[in-house]
Amino acid sequence: MPHDLVDLVFDGQCGFCTRAAYAIKRFDRKARIRLHPAQRPGVHERFSLTKTDTQQAAWAFTHDRSASGAESINLVLDVTFGTRLFTQLYRIPGIHSLQDRAYEWVAEHRYLLRDTTPWCQSHPGDCLLGTGTASCSLR
Repeated sequence: MPHDLVDLVFDGQCGFCTRAAYAIKRFDRKARIRLHPAQRPGVHERFSLTKTDTQQAAWAFTHDRSASGAESINLVLDVTFGTRLFTQLYRIPGIHSLQDRAYEWVAEHRYLLRDTTPWCQSHPGDCLLGTGTASCSLR
């Protein structure tokens, strides 16, 4: 896994989601993470996702696996830092449900969290207008 690339699909109309994607890229010193706003033309088809899929969670894809929600964040962190630690921790009994609940809480309270200009506003040519959600897809 340390040499994998990961494609991260996130809600480009969500300021918190965009801030999280930028934070991940800051730690990505070996350029292993590729960001894809869900509103980018062709993203749903490329990753075999529906609009509902991307409205409900962030998604991560490597050459041999996919993950959504909290699990996708663990996968992205493993690839970013060249480890398996985060996905192994996620598999520990109790940690899985705790992280999933934390992910859901963040999604439900994202309006209270610090955000930035959503990807689709700062990269308007990268997104189809009127195709995304009105809120963050992190749930």
